[in-house]
Amino acid sequence: MKGALQSRRLDPRTSPNSVFSKATTASTMHPTLSLSLAFFLAQSTTALALSPHLSLSTRQQPFKTTPITDFSEPWAFAFLPDTHILVTERKGNLLLVDPTTKSKASITGVPSVAYAGQGGLHDIALHPQYANNSIVYISYAENGSGGAGCAVARSKLSLSGSGGALSGLEVIWRHSQRATGGLQFACRLKFGPQDGALYISSGEINQMHPAQSMTSNLGKIIRLYDNGTAYPSNPFASQGAVQSQIYTLGHRNPLGIDFDAQGRLWEVEMGPFGGDELNLIVPGKNYGWPVVCEGRHYNGTLIPKHSTRPEFAAPKANWVPVISPAGLIIYKGDLFKGWKGNAIITGLSAQGLVRVSITGDTAAEAQRISMGKRMRGIREDKEGAIWVIEDGAGGRLLKLTPN
Repeated sequence: MKGALQSRRLDPRTSPNSVFSKATTASTMHPTLSLSLAFFLAQSTTALALSPHLSLSTRQQPFKTTPITDFSEPWAFAFLPDTHILVTERKGNLLLVDPTTKSKASITGVPSVAYAGQGGLHDIALHPQYANNSIVYISYAENGSGGAGCAVARSKLSLSGSGGALSGLEVIWRHSQRATGGLQFACRLKFGPQDGALYISSGEINQMHPAQSMTSNLGKIIRLYDNGTAYPSNPFASQGAVQSQIYTLGHRNPLGIDFDAQGRLWEVEMGPFGGDELNLIVPGKNYGWPVVCEGRHYNGTLIPKHSTRPEFAAPKANWVPVISPAGLIIYKGDLFKGWKGNAIITGLSAQGLVRVSITGDTAAEAQRISMGKRMRGIREDKEGAIWVIEDGAGGRLLKLTPN
């Protein structure tokens, strides 16, 4: 039990001042982090020396980088049909960006958010029929009895020359419990290209064991209708109200979800000390956290690996040492030759992009591309250009096109 509790400490990789950041020294470590710096350095140095994947320096980037504008702790963005871009800032700001003029304008009507730890305003997604109904979805941390949890709301977006406003905001889903500490909310949003369902990646808010509980919606992938009701065809729909939401379980901090061209859902999540995962999401499957993991607890205590418990779905790729995945696309365009069908992952501690080749049900890291910054969000536009957003204060929105 002591070892298990160690993984409930602060996940250091989500902060720019972590032991996983180049600039960090022992004096900047969070005081509650039970991790030996010497142990970490020894493990990381060995693993890096054995890694077969060469990182490309910023001078070797296979793309042209076009900065658009910068933000204060940006988290996610979404393209509007008229080429404008909606960008969320973790403190609770929603901004409208014109990529041509690089101007920014505020969207009002955003609900109050629990801005602490990793919490705040998180993801944004457009309704599949946005062009007709102007409905957008946002995820955010909210305070309540017992601490903070994630909420998902939908609202009508009205735009004007000076920005815009959200109106008629309705919360359609919430975490079934809250916790203090402000950690591991996740809450990426994605509409299915085939079923039109809303998929939510629900973090376990640093509580670990609810990820295995069927009476909690923490540590799960959630599948809902656009109004927040559960699909009757969900794997556990007959077992109860919370269970009816659950698509898969056993997740820790799932910070990226996307569909491939075949309509299959992929997910990336942060492990603890090592063990970041890329998973192929199959309805009803259990992915094992916190019972199994390819990493360790932060104090170095071992966790059984997936190979010891074949009843749990194993990741298609995993990382030790970590990359700290924060966003994911499965590339579908033609601009980047040889990348079609690959997973492109933004890395916080990796400070760049990680490209993973996918063949059938197998996946393997193919390339690392240094960006020199902690990378948060990622999207692909309709022309096949890749857009990314940097993490933290002054984080820039960047458009990537082939050299």
